[in-house]
Amino acid sequence: MIAPQGSLGSWDTRRIVTNMFPLLVVLSVIVLWAGITLEEAEEMLAEYGLLAIMVPTMVDMGGNLGAILSSRLSTRFHLGTTDMDLRDRVLWANVAAVLALAGTVFTALAVGAWLIGQVIGAALPLATLLAISLISGFSVAIIAVVFSFLTTYGSYRLGIDPDDTTIPIVTNVVDVFGMVIFIGVSALLLGF
Repeated sequence: MIAPQGSLGSWDTRRIVTNMFPLLVVLSVIVLWAGITLEEAEEMLAEYGLLAIMVPTMVDMGGNLGAILSSRLSTRFHLGTTDMDLRDRVLWANVAAVLALAGTVFTALAVGAWLIGQVIGAALPLATLLAISLISGFSVAIIAVVFSFLTTYGSYRLGIDPDDTTIPIVTNVVDVFGMVIFIGVSALLLGF
């Protein structure tokens, strides 16, 4: 296993700002892409108001799933209990937990949106909402898993504390992909 690096545990404001400022500038530009995508989908979201209700949860949960896994991986690096071996059962248990959570949350999102649609009279079929939510949700969850592994391992190997980099990178990138995937899947399944 990889032993914890001493420099990763220090709190050096200059090092954190030096590492994070350029990263945050790049991530801000990336997040603009999500906003542009959302603006381009304005007509579809106006016609299918239930999708607009689903957007915040869809986008937020993808980043949260990535943050959960990144945090767990970062903790294991700090404790020296992982070496990113693909045979490590604990790594796969964490991935399975994130995917199971995604299945639960995105199913609940579709059912919740369908129930709101029943109440306000703007219903889409439950099967359509489930398809949109689960296809988008699992796609985003897989991207969250990949970026969590890449960011955590990459930061650690570069000698940068993964606690400083993983959450901002993973949440922003996955949020953007979440928006793009959700809009794309919705447009495809609704023929928009």
